[in-house]
Amino acid sequence: MRTTIELPDQLVKEAMQVTRIKKKTELIRKALQNLVQQAKVAQLKEYYGKIDLDIDMDTLRSR
Repeated sequence: MRTTIELPDQLVKEAMQVTRIKKKTELIRKALQNLVQQAKVAQLKEYYGKIDLDIDMDTLRSR
């Protein structure tokens, strides 16, 4: 998908230096992947303590 967006030059340069990514397209793709991953992790954290799996580790190890 082709999209035209305006990004702060200094932010793009800094991101390219820090990540050592040379192409802007690759940089944006990586940033979007990281954003999606962070959102998924945040959603998983909402379940912490709400699901009782009742797992016995000794039983699992003996299988």
